[in-house]
Amino acid sequence: MKHVVRAVLIWAAVLGLSVAWAMAQIDPEARILSYIREHLKVGQPVEITQLYNQVFTQPDERKALNKLYNAFFRIPMFIARYQEKFSQPPSLEIIAQQFALNSPQEADTLLRIMESDPRVPKFITRDPKTGEITRVDVEKIRSDPRFGQGAAHRLGGWRGIAAPAFDLAQLDADTRISSAELSGKVVLLYVWFTGCPPCMKETPALVNLQQEFTSQGFTVLGANADGMLGLSTSATAHRRYLQEEKISFPVARWTREANQAYGSVSIYPSLFLIDRQGVIAGHWVGYTTPAVLLQAVRKAVAEQPKKQ
Repeated sequence: MKHVVRAVLIWAAVLGLSVAWAMAQIDPEARILSYIREHLKVGQPVEITQLYNQVFTQPDERKALNKLYNAFFRIPMFIARYQEKFSQPPSLEIIAQQFALNSPQEADTLLRIMESDPRVPKFITRDPKTGEITRVDVEKIRSDPRFGQGAAHRLGGWRGIAAPAFDLAQLDADTRISSAELSGKVVLLYVWFTGCPPCMKETPALVNLQQEFTSQGFTVLGANADGMLGLSTSATAHRRYLQEEKISFPVARWTREANQAYGSVSIYPSLFLIDRQGVIAGHWVGYTTPAVLLQAVRKAVAEQPKKQ
């Protein structure tokens, strides 16, 4: 596939065509967003059912459309949480990274769909030149029933709370892994998706933690959200990534039920450090430095279980 992409981009350059045009020829997601950009009208909502039933009828197109539809309803929640966590709006590049979009332009297109739809509240203000978000009305997102349910869930305040139970299928095996099975261990629950840049940056530190503390009753548990997010990552790609990064900790499939129990995660990676008593001792969203994680894990491992 990479060779096909390269060939199309080369021909586009030779013919003086844009990269966006070239990508639209080979990637169904880019094709859909290119079509929407051309037909988007201010004050008129995009009719998803019409796109699904009449325009994009191929299996790969419908799969991409489902992914974009899912992202459309999750982006406001992500923007609200990012604003609350970092006291500033996310950039278009960060939105694209978090939702596995091909480019900041695609993130811009999804925001334009929201802005053109009279049914969607105007919860962001954007720079007219760059398209970047300059202001976020978090309360307006919370008050909208389509977007606000997830944003109202807990972003912070997890420390000291009993960790919700989970029972997850392992990513590359016919077995399951549950919180009951891990009882008595210190667990660093790591929620991520394949190709997420800050997740990839985080991985080496997690591999090191697993190697250093496994013998002391500790494990990282990777919770891969690809399926929940509608990403079509193949089993081969998963295996290759785990091998290349030398990941020895268990990796399971994150589910909508687990995601809801853990506050509707919308910023990746998200990490929950669960102590031996099953209580959340640490919680981080977005990339977290190795030093911060090392200090927290070292402290949790050193603490002995409390007698009942």
